Amino acid sequence: MGNDEPPQKRDTPAPTPTQDVVFIHSPVEHGEGFRVIRSREDRIEIGELRPAEHGRPLNGELVKLTQRTEHARLFDVEVVLPAQRAPEAQRSGPAQVATDTYRSNWEAIFGGREENKKLSN
Repeated sequence: MGNDEPPQKRDTPAPTPTQDVVFIHSPVEHGEGFRVIRSREDRIEIGELRPAEHGRPLNGELVKLTQRTEHARLFDVEVVLPAQRAPEAQRSGPAQVATDTYRSNWEAIFGGREENKKLSN
C-alpha cells in the first residue's frame, strides 16, 4: 500500500439509539414519589417521580416506565407527554414597575396627573 491509494472505507457500526433509562433511588420524605436518576441524550439528570392525579396539573413530563431485566429498580422511559413550557410574553424594553412606592415617588418628582394637565394647557 502506497500513499497514492485512496483511503479505504471502513464499515463502522451504526450508532446505537439514544436510551432513556431511569433508576429509582429512594422515596421522597414528604408525599408520594421517589427520587430518580435518569440517563438520556448523553446526560445524567436527577429528579422526582410522582404519580399523576386526575384534575391536578402536571409538573414536568408524563412518562411510561417499563422494567428492565438487569435490576428491579431500572426502567426504560417512554415520554407520553412532554413538559409544557409557559408561553413567554412578547415584550420589548425594560420591565414595567407600578408599585405604590413608585407611583408616589413619580408624583413627588413630576407631579400628579391633574397638575400635569394644568401645565399642558
